[in-house]
Amino acid sequence: MKTLVKITLSLMLTISFSANAQQDPMLSQYMFNGLYLNPAYAGSHDYWTSTFAYRNQWTGANFSGAPQTAIAAVDGPISEKNMGLGAIVMHDEIGVTVQNSIMLSYAYQLKLNQDAKLAFGLNAGLAHFSSDLDRVSLYSDEPEVSTDDPTFQGKRQVLIPRFGLGAYYFSDKYYVGISIPTSLFAFEEGYNFSFDISKASFLRRHYLLTGGIVLPVSENVKLKPSILLKYVQNAPLQADLNFSAIFKDQFWIGSSFRTFDAVSLILQYQTNVYFRVGYSYDITFSSLRGYQNGSHEIMLGIDFGKDLVKVKTPRYF
Repeated sequence: MKTLVKITLSLMLTISFSANAQQDPMLSQYMFNGLYLNPAYAGSHDYWTSTFAYRNQWTGANFSGAPQTAIAAVDGPISEKNMGLGAIVMHDEIGVTVQNSIMLSYAYQLKLNQDAKLAFGLNAGLAHFSSDLDRVSLYSDEPEVSTDDPTFQGKRQVLIPRFGLGAYYFSDKYYVGISIPTSLFAFEEGYNFSFDISKASFLRRHYLLTGGIVLPVSENVKLKPSILLKYVQNAPLQADLNFSAIFKDQFWIGSSFRTFDAVSLILQYQTNVYFRVGYSYDITFSSLRGYQNGSHEIMLGIDFGKDLVKVKTPRYF
């Protein structure tokens, strides 16, 4: 080729409006953000709970456009505790694309036996995507060739209604969940109306399977393995495998392995009955490992409600 137009990595990192790859942000501390993964999680505790998380991915990168994500979530029980409500607000930046969204969740629980419940959940909301293509840097090997490509100029914005569903089977010691959390259906202007999301939007369905269990070792030590499987069309199946140790129901230390991507160190401290703080650090082993210094994620959990002081067992999920 006589002319090679090189596009900076910031464009390669962009979630473009026609991309089929994974489009929802990832969290290393997914086990503490159940509502983000599954709307059926809403109201799964006897009190209201909130979570605030911030993720700064690929810190110190020698390229622009590394992802940054902020999420706030709240949920709790209503109507004699067989129903739950929840809400999530999210801000996500990657490359030249920014996503702001809000999702509202409703869950209904069936008590199957003395210990376990099965919940079904739905959510609905709006996502606003904006790409500032003027920030994309283009240049050519040949000075006489113009790089003023109109394809990469101006701003593009779209507002998309989104819907999801999930099922969540849980007790105090274990859980299993399956969900399509935000992209069961989505409708974008300019597309024909269709229940096939690929014909109604640039978004693709994300299928999630989660599970975890608490295993007592001694009076003061418990082990908690968990798993998150993620699948989206035209992307490989990805697994997050986590193993944590819990000391005196207050201190958590664990590690997580994300296939094709990273290994994480995860810490959490239950300061009292109301507050939890968490931190994780990802060490990337993908092809980006030599161009950045890993990813940081912080989490703050605040539990509240009139029944909180009555809780006799700590919160594991």
